[in-house]
Amino acid sequence: MSAAAWQAASLLLCYPDRGLYERCPMLRDAVAAGAMPAPAARRLAAFLDHLDATPLDRLGEHYVETFDLRRKCCLYLTYYRDGDTRRRGASLAALKERYRAAGVELDSRELPDFLPIVLEFAALHGGDELLAEHRAGLELLRFALADRESPYALVVEAVCATLPGPSPRDRAEAMRLARSGPPAETVGIGPGADLGLVPVSMEGPR
Repeated sequence: MSAAAWQAASLLLCYPDRGLYERCPMLRDAVAAGAMPAPAARRLAAFLDHLDATPLDRLGEHYVETFDLRRKCCLYLTYYRDGDTRRRGASLAALKERYRAAGVELDSRELPDFLPIVLEFAALHGGDELLAEHRAGLELLRFALADRESPYALVVEAVCATLPGPSPRDRAEAMRLARSGPPAETVGIGPGADLGLVPVSMEGPR
């Protein structure tokens, strides 16, 4: 049931353009179909209401101000665990290899830990384990967006609502989880968000 919520969140967390607004009826149908956990569906429906009431230019300005200019609202998940360190480079390489092992290759200008890409992969290839490994980053992002009273908090809350177990009670608990890291690290809505996850070429790595 979670895959539909992840695919919807993947679309909604991309930079808003006219195509997103055109997909709103499809997203509403998916939310109303009962194909995702009820807590996630409620939050996604509330965000879709916000889309309906917000002009595209205003939504775009808010997106840039929130995600591009605020480090605490970073959409790149390995940042929450690794920061700007060499370790993050290894994490990104391992994540890209993980996609390849599942039969897809990242063909995008975005980094492999960009949340919409991670969510699209999770929706299409089964991502419970991957998202659980990045639970701390997702929860820290949720807290940061809630602090800013950003409507995008609803989308991240929807994702967190699909994960097993309770969410951290506060930011301090989420930060402790981020520092400890995961126990171990291993290397329908219809069409996806076109984020660059494509079948692996038979010619091998690029």
